[in-house]
Amino acid sequence: MKANLKSNLSWLLLMVVGFVLINFLVVIGVIDSFTENMLVTIGINIILAVGLNLVIGFSGQFSLGHAGFMAIGAYATGIMTLGGFDSFGGWIVSVLVGMAIAAVVAIIVGIPCFRLSGDYLAIATMGAAEIVRIVLNNMKITNGPAGLFNIPQYTTWPLVYVLTCLTTIVTVNFIHSRGGRAVMSVRDNEIAAEAMGINTTRWKLAAFVLGAVTAAIAGSLSASYIQTIAPSNYGIMQSVSILIIVVLGGMGSMTGTFVAAVVLGILDTVLQSFGVLRMVIYAIVLILMMVFKPSGLMGTNELSFARIFNHKKADKGEAKA
Repeated sequence: MKANLKSNLSWLLLMVVGFVLINFLVVIGVIDSFTENMLVTIGINIILAVGLNLVIGFSGQFSLGHAGFMAIGAYATGIMTLGGFDSFGGWIVSVLVGMAIAAVVAIIVGIPCFRLSGDYLAIATMGAAEIVRIVLNNMKITNGPAGLFNIPQYTTWPLVYVLTCLTTIVTVNFIHSRGGRAVMSVRDNEIAAEAMGINTTRWKLAAFVLGAVTAAIAGSLSASYIQTIAPSNYGIMQSVSILIIVVLGGMGSMTGTFVAAVVLGILDTVLQSFGVLRMVIYAIVLILMMVFKPSGLMGTNELSFARIFNHKKADKGEAKA
């Protein structure tokens, strides 16, 4: 119990130190607007990848529909803030609405799709994301293919930082809860989990819905930051970009998700001048990872303060003995 308390306080301290450090660097001018844009992009990508890693890495369900849920959050914010909710409070309401719609769509999509598995599930979720994109492409309220412009900007790096921390805390707590253990048991052996009385469809759907909700949050942040959205921004390549972060970091490792998002965020910024060619470079990086480290940068390993404290406690006990 004491080790868990120390672990939670250590993580809280790390988050606060990170926030203070970034703020200090912004104040003294070390972090300019270009670098700040990179930090915001990395934060949004972390939120997206954390949710997708829950679905793929922890529940074992291969999904390519994350871009569709991101689009739902983005358009909920765009439509509402342009349509009379032009305030920070209105932006918060739009985020909540986007989360609710994404959850409902995830349930509608998930119930039939989770009868499938593997490649078939990936194709089904990709198709669902394409349906969302096509619907947005043909609605008047979304302004069709032209998209929405001049969306009020309420997204800042402190807001992204706080929401990145909150979404990660919620997701990690879910993973370590009774429900999270049920989800991982489904991943490890669905037949055995069902034989032990676990409602496998229920827990797969729970992970999928939570992943969809985090994607909607990221979509709202992105829409309010770049101020321009269009259906073409949420195609299959957007889902693949998020998948790359999860695979590169390690499926089943939240620490790996953070590391990969930061590495790819910096790489993407450096390679901006290469345009579409950077996707080729991503592909080469992925191929090299599959050859030399197929489990990803972190595999399934996590940075755990609780493990560190327990290890120190065990060392002290051995020293006394």
